[in-house]
Amino acid sequence: MQGDPEVLEFLNEQLTAELTAINQYFLHSKLQDHKGWTKLAEYTRAESFDEMRHAELLTDRILLLDGLPNYQRLFHVRVGQTVTEMFQADREIELEAIDRLRRGVEVMRNKNDITSANVFEAILADEELHIDYLDTQLELIDKLGEALYLSTVIEQSQPDPSGPGTHGFKSP
Repeated sequence: MQGDPEVLEFLNEQLTAELTAINQYFLHSKLQDHKGWTKLAEYTRAESFDEMRHAELLTDRILLLDGLPNYQRLFHVRVGQTVTEMFQADREIELEAIDRLRRGVEVMRNKNDITSANVFEAILADEELHIDYLDTQLELIDKLGEALYLSTVIEQSQPDPSGPGTHGFKSP
């Protein structure tokens, strides 16, 4: 089925954003894990996988419309060094996505591509939930301070009860 060129461009632009977000969230999760912020790292890694599901959905839609998914470009990956910087960087990428998705829905509906608009609306709902999470975390950091906030997202490793060996330390 031949898709409208403007719709395909929106789909590919959002695909680029999702591929960028996958990398950004995954890198942030690895940095968080490295710093011992284990609970936060698990959440951020799951967000990376959510973005991967969005990329898959967009890829499938582009292919159905006889387009070519562009996996060769990425937007700028914003890397935070502190938890606040990470949340702010993630918030920026989400705000950009929300704006793009809303514009895309309008164009797609005007071109009577209701299915593509529905795909964008489903992704938009996820991104709005994520921005709410990020705003909440930033508010908590503002109220508690970074140190106290971070004390809530760490998980202490415990020695493996079977003793030293190939498993090292395990989380409880």
